[in-house]
Amino acid sequence: MTDSPRALRLAETIQRIIANALETEIRDPRLGFVTVTGVRVTGDLQNATVFYTVLGDDDARKQTADALASAKGRLRSLVGADLNIRLTPTLDFILDALPDTTAMLDQAIQDAKALDAEAAALRSGASFAGDPDPYRHADDPDDEPR
Repeated sequence: MTDSPRALRLAETIQRIIANALETEIRDPRLGFVTVTGVRVTGDLQNATVFYTVLGDDDARKQTADALASAKGRLRSLVGADLNIRLTPTLDFILDALPDTTAMLDQAIQDAKALDAEAAALRSGASFAGDPDPYRHADDPDDEPR
């Protein structure tokens, strides 16, 4: 099921509003280095899921999640004031797993490259077990028809 164009426009607007508010309005010391990576709005425009990343360790992520949870009402008020729709969507904040997944995939690619290099090194000194060309040819004098 694809998102409606209106939901996509609304998601972009909500992302801009929240990112702006986190930068200028919300003054919580627990709020870390936050980046709003995306917003998804349901088809009925009632719920918005805000994806974010935090620069730092697990403690910074936990503190930022707590700060966002406590600022959820203020952020929803700011979103409602800027949007021109009948009902303001509820906001749910979810830590985006994209950076962790990317790091894991980068590590898997590096491991695969190391294994490929090791296989290439083993292959460079290898020779065929039998003849280099094991097939019979019609012009070969050793081959006699039976």
